[in-house]
Formats: sequence, C-alpha cells, structure tokens
Amino acid sequence: MANEQAIGIFDSGVGGLSVLAHIHQRLPSESLLYIADSSYMPYGCKPEAVIQKRCVEISAFLSRQQCKAIVVACNTATAAAVHHLRASYSFPVIGMEPAVKPAVFHSRSKVIGVLATSTTSASDKFNRLAARFAQHARLIVQPCPGLVERIESGDLTGDKTRDMLSSFLQPLMRQGMDTLVLGCTHYPFITALIRDIAGGDIHIIDTGDAIACELERQLQSRKLLSENKTASIKFWSSGDAEKVAPVMSRLWGDKIMVQQLPF
Repeated sequence: MANEQAIGIFDSGVGGLSVLAHIHQRLPSESLLYIADSSYMPYGCKPEAVIQKRCVEISAFLSRQQCKAIVVACNTATAAAVHHLRASYSFPVIGMEPAVKPAVFHSRSKVIGVLATSTTSASDKFNRLAARFAQHARLIVQPCPGLVERIESGDLTGDKTRDMLSSFLQPLMRQGMDTLVLGCTHYPFITALIRDIAGGDIHIIDTGDAIACELERQLQSRKLLSENKTASIKFWSSGDAEKVAPVMSRLWGDKIMVQQLPF
C-alpha cells in the first residue's frame, strides 16, 4: 500500500542526518531512506547546474525505490532544484529554507545572524525570503566556507573547527546579534560549540523540526501516514561507504550500516 512506502531524504553529505532525526522522532512509524551524496560534498561551492543534476539523479533513484515523498534536506539543493523536482513528481517534495521568519519573531534586538553556505546566501530564493520577512530587522548573512568539510570529517569540537567557527561568529556578535539561524543542515551538529563561543543567551534556530511537521502535514492531507510497526531506516552514500559509516554512526548516535550508492 502507498502509505507503507518509505520516505526518501538526501543531502550533500551527513548534514541531513539532523533532519532525519527530527523526522524519525515525529514519525516513528515511517520507513526512511537516507542518501549522503558524499562524493559531491559540499554542494555549497558547486555550480547550480551541477547541484540540480545530482538532485535529479538522486530523486530518480528514490522514486525507483517507490518512495512516497522526498525531503531535500539541504538549503543549497533546495534553492537549486526543488521547483524542478516538484514539477517532476506527483508525490510531496519537501525543501529546506533558512528560518528567517521565526528568527524575526524571536529576536529582541532585531539583529539576526545567518550561518549559511556561499551558494545559499547568494541564491535568489534566499534573497526573496529575506526581503519578505526581514523588512523590520537587520539580517547579517555569514557565509561559512570550509565548515561543512570540518563536520563531514567528524571534527565537531577540535581547535581547527573552533577557530573557524569563531571567525564566523565574532563579526555577528560584535554587531549585536541575539538570534542565530542555522542555514545549513550540517550546522546543528555543532550547536554545543556555537553556544560555547557565542554564549547561552543567543537564540539558535534549527529548521529540522519545522520540516518534519510540514512532512507530517502533507502526508496526512494525502492519507499517506504509515501505521507500520516495523519501520526501518536505510542509509546510502555516494562516497566510500566504509569511510563514511563511522562518521554517520557517530552523528546518528548508533552504529549503522551504509550501503554504496550505485552512481
């Protein structure tokens, strides 16, 4: 039955595991397929045409696995390809976007920092989002080149990651930021380090739970929610699965088997 089919989730690497965790927590009866496109990581510094091509290929693979919905668990990929994917499939395609609207609502100082990849911060989709919701706030966008690679390597607390992150956060803090938007799905894995550098008073916004809520709403409206008592989670990677598995296991919080993506 259609409602017992799996949900596909993909990202340029391990970052989308943060979204997968929110989905699994909210929808524990759903079977999930996660793809880490590690051999093309990071998307954030690649041309839009390359990103769109990978999104099309991965979505086609997930469609062949008979997924009933796809979550593009990457802000950069969403900006590059989500409209194309929605035009290609009749099932729900859920995308990511930096949580500018809730950030404006929560901020007291109306000075909001956004940590993002270079591609996301320069995208038309993000600029339209900022223009729509941040008219009465100061939005400071900080591209973070190299940070995804540090997280992909499993270095969440080391000196190199700390120094890099500090160089990104300090300009935002000097300008009075009180709310920080995590504009990349990799960044929730370094929330503890962000708080250590920026202080506990900074309000940090991760959009993973909002994505899980939207997925639930769309599945419910189409009567596609599962009641499966034996839901499964399968993991794939386009990189070296044996090398990726230890990092993915650490971030997931349990030992997992990662299959090799065949393209």
